[in-house]
Amino acid sequence: MAEHSHFTDIAVHLFPRPASVPKIRALARSVLADWGLDQDSGDRAEVLVSELVTNAIGARAPGDELVGVRLLRPVADGPLRLEVSDPGAGVPRMRVPGGDEQCGRGLLLVEALADSWGWTPCASGTGKTVWAELWVTGEVLGPACGEITAVCVQPGQSVRTRGGWHTVRAVRADRFAGEGPAVILEFDGLPALRLHAGQRLSVRSAPPGPAGRTETGARAASGPGGGQD
Repeated sequence: MAEHSHFTDIAVHLFPRPASVPKIRALARSVLADWGLDQDSGDRAEVLVSELVTNAIGARAPGDELVGVRLLRPVADGPLRLEVSDPGAGVPRMRVPGGDEQCGRGLLLVEALADSWGWTPCASGTGKTVWAELWVTGEVLGPACGEITAVCVQPGQSVRTRGGWHTVRAVRADRFAGEGPAVILEFDGLPALRLHAGQRLSVRSAPPGPAGRTETGARAASGPGGGQD
């Protein structure tokens, strides 16, 4: 997870397969809870992520290109932004499906649930990013000590693992072949720890001290939307 002066964000990549939808939905639910969203906003955001990812994995794209997902939460009142990027061609358009059609309602749900939505071409020149925003209130308050989702761990925090508390030096995005997004936590003097991105970890603020240069998973990843699956 990356933190900036005005927002905090996480980013992952997913395989373009239907099995990725429940995985990213569960991960989003856990992250949004960590960010302190109220029940209504959290439920709406969860459905929006699910619908945007479902549309993205259905986009025609060469090979087995990954789908990028990014969640950005303002540190105070403001728009929660959900971004899903895919390498497919075409422009997202709403349409009203026929009564016997089993799909085609995704963007109608996005229109109904989001305060605003749209799309932009990816900076790479290939593919697009579809985004949706919800207005949220309150501040993101990371726990001084408690449980959070692994993808939300920040460099400088201490996590309870391997029989003690160890300070995280860096966080990198990774992926499991069939189990969804993963993160790698790096420590000084200890082997790196690879975890499912949605795993819950006990964390606490590390005592003040010199901090080295670190790179978070949201910035370490390449490709549309940042992060990995």
